[in-house]
Amino acid sequence: MTDFNRSVLPDAVRSNGATPNPWWANAVVYQIYPRSFQDTNGDGIGDLKGITSRLDYLADLGVDVLWLSPVYRSPQDDNGYDISDYQDIDPLFGTLDDMDELLAEAHRRGLKIVMDLVVNHTSDEHAWFQASRDKDDPHADWYWWRPARPGHEPGTPGAEPNRWGSYFGGSAWQYDPKRGEYYLHQFSRKQPDLNWENPEVRKAVYRMMNWWMDRGIDGFRMDVITLISKHLDSHGRLPGEVDSELSEGEIGEEGYTDASPFCSDGPRLDEFLAEMRREVFEGREGYMNVGEAPGITPERNEFITDPAHKELDMLFLFDHVGVDQEGSKWNTVPFEVRNLRARLADQQEAVRNAGWASLFFCNHDQPRVVSRWGDDSDRESRELSAKAFGMLLHMHRGTPYIYEGEELGMTNAHFTKLDQYRDLEAINAYRQRVEEARCQSPESMMAALALIGRDNSRTPMQWDASRYAGFTAADAATEPWIGVNPNHVEINAAKEFDDPDSVYGFYKKLIAMRHGNATVATGEWNLVAADSEQVYSFTRTGGDDTILVMVNLTGRTARVPAEVARLLGNGVSESQVLLSTYDAVHGVKSIARGELARWEGVVIQL
Repeated sequence: MTDFNRSVLPDAVRSNGATPNPWWANAVVYQIYPRSFQDTNGDGIGDLKGITSRLDYLADLGVDVLWLSPVYRSPQDDNGYDISDYQDIDPLFGTLDDMDELLAEAHRRGLKIVMDLVVNHTSDEHAWFQASRDKDDPHADWYWWRPARPGHEPGTPGAEPNRWGSYFGGSAWQYDPKRGEYYLHQFSRKQPDLNWENPEVRKAVYRMMNWWMDRGIDGFRMDVITLISKHLDSHGRLPGEVDSELSEGEIGEEGYTDASPFCSDGPRLDEFLAEMRREVFEGREGYMNVGEAPGITPERNEFITDPAHKELDMLFLFDHVGVDQEGSKWNTVPFEVRNLRARLADQQEAVRNAGWASLFFCNHDQPRVVSRWGDDSDRESRELSAKAFGMLLHMHRGTPYIYEGEELGMTNAHFTKLDQYRDLEAINAYRQRVEEARCQSPESMMAALALIGRDNSRTPMQWDASRYAGFTAADAATEPWIGVNPNHVEINAAKEFDDPDSVYGFYKKLIAMRHGNATVATGEWNLVAADSEQVYSFTRTGGDDTILVMVNLTGRTARVPAEVARLLGNGVSESQVLLSTYDAVHGVKSIARGELARWEGVVIQL
């Protein structure tokens, strides 16, 4: 089911507070990581023609929107999130003509295309940055340039403007000999931050966004967009700069201070997002804009996504995907159901009256949920836990996002050696934490990478059981850019496509429920049994219609919580079971016994 026959939600049904309801209120988004999706020219890297060739698969799945990770021209330091030309396609992925063909073919099938956009920073090879290296150029103030600290030799340790650390390891400042100053980069040194305080920067960004919208795309997913406004003192100085009125905080275990409190959700963020809405989106129809939102609380999500404030349609929050981390991202702790439930409940409650939620467990920056919180040790456990987490996510209120291969139950890569990784974050983090700061052992770091490293989600899409999983030709002269997961022989689209009991078949049912059931799409959400250690349960209510969702998120049998049992009264019939991770008969018997089998989830019509 696509845009052609997806139900239109009546105005009597409330979604995010807008009237009429936005088209995306009962849509499902599918994220494509282009370099790992489908290679058509045998160079080991996925391309736009590959995506076009798989549109029928995506239409069959039933999704409505395709979100493409960046395909712009780029040196590929951070796999395309370092953009050197916003208005061209990188030759790795094809051409602008290929992009136009993809748009036309997707639209013909009722699929919309949303492009990833990175405007917190550019590549250091972008023409804007190269021009800014000249202090007399009109672009001189387009980035965050600062002189060395007084009394220090520029380019030497300690001469940086402040002690901020980069998310990708090392200092957040890089010295440029040509300009004789440092520039800020919250991520790679090849990703300098744009200075959004400069109105000319914003105008240039909006012109570029309008160019793409006019070309026919259907919106943007905006990378780390909540980092564009920095906290400055009354003289325009950053925290920790000489004579700044703002302290930069304490030095952490890696030898740097944390920039995130001063770069996330800054004082002008709402102003910038509202200006973007006016300059790019006002007067257009059928689009969607979603922002990646590090540092944003559920309460702030409500404000930013409230249509009355005219900022963004949706945000990606991160509090729920940090429940297995403590302090550093790389310090992992055991997953507990209660922690995930608390974070997701906060997100749901915050948008009860206005605003909207994005629903996701997996994306290009997160590992595979079936390996992270589920159980991929054998086929039955993998399929059951993949279905359990899929059901949990898709039955919440908001817009669900599926990451390529999630609908197949694809697993983590299970790499065991550092040289198997390609991700800049992973490689730099190992060097920073193990070799330089020595704050983590090699064994512990490798275990953390294997559990939550970003490359776990970036291995090639598993289309079939052939040598390279159908991602590229089995006889291709060039191997895929990153290793294919060996379990593609068992886990692949060809094997699951026609099997209604497969993970793929289960996701088709989830998507159909989102499209056809207004209660699932927009109904009120209420938590049930908040203290259960194993079972996550809630109701969805729309008018006189109530649906109960309960999912055992463990590999052990669980008792049905007393609060849930009271709602079920004298039990349920098979006709009341709308969906089960096992089957309706199994669900009815489990409820009669007052228990849920391992990874058992049931959606019940009350």
